Amino acid sequence: MKTIKVLHYDAFTLQPHQGNPAGVVLEADKLTDEEMQRIATQVGFNETTFVQHSQEADLRLRYFTPGHEMNLCGHATMASMYALKTHGMLDDKHTVMIETRVGVLPIQFDNDGEQLMMTMKQDFPQFIPFRGDVGALAESIGLQLEDVDMTKPIVYGSTGIWTLLIPLKRLSSFARMQPYNERFPGILTQNPRASLHPFCMETSDDACLMHARHFSSPYSGTIEDPVTGTASGVMGAYYLTYMDTDAPSTEFSVEQGQEMGRDGRVRVKVNRQSDDMHVYVTGTAVYVNELEVQY
Repeated sequence: MKTIKVLHYDAFTLQPHQGNPAGVVLEADKLTDEEMQRIATQVGFNETTFVQHSQEADLRLRYFTPGHEMNLCGHATMASMYALKTHGMLDDKHTVMIETRVGVLPIQFDNDGEQLMMTMKQDFPQFIPFRGDVGALAESIGLQLEDVDMTKPIVYGSTGIWTLLIPLKRLSSFARMQPYNERFPGILTQNPRASLHPFCMETSDDACLMHARHFSSPYSGTIEDPVTGTASGVMGAYYLTYMDTDAPSTEFSVEQGQEMGRDGRVRVKVNRQSDDMHVYVTGTAVYVNELEVQY
């Protein structure tokens, strides 16, 4: 057995043990795919990021859940960028290009007072209407059909990772949710590996526009993601596509994680340009501790 150092950061929060935990391995060039998967499984967080050299960008990020590799992950990107910057591994760069499985994406660093903030550009948004049983969908997260806001469309959305966006009527529904993740693939027949992202326009924090939870695909080996960067980004594109169809841009905050005791915030900005939308999420991270993992 080998041992490796994995750094634990919490993303989209300033407080340890809030927001979304991620593991970060800063020097992962010599690791095989199988070794990265074993390490991520041992760590057990929703994602662990492996930082590698890149031939086409400043660096390459690989994202692994306990069950499989992901194309892109918002909170793990925030965690790894925060780690690299605070370890002095990015020099004085204000923008870096990261190679991911959805292409090369820019990350911008800024300071909000003394707090380091990172803005991540995501892939261009895509949407596919949900054609399945809405009643069965609601029941798969412990709700009823009447909880779903049928005035808004239920769609698969992606800015790098596919998730099903489910509009709900009331904030009170979120505390009653109970996910039955094993049912998801049979309901999501168009995209059986997608996750579920219920959201509503009622919030506990008046500074936020949306409240959300995020339930993982059963293939990922996890149940729920506390604060989700990629899904928050695609909700910004959803807002411009289906809710404020004439606005040239939107910018707002999403609250997530309260039901898990891991409160977090994601800042979302989306700009229309010609036929495309440019999607950005902004957040920060905080160091928690160092893990020694055998693999």
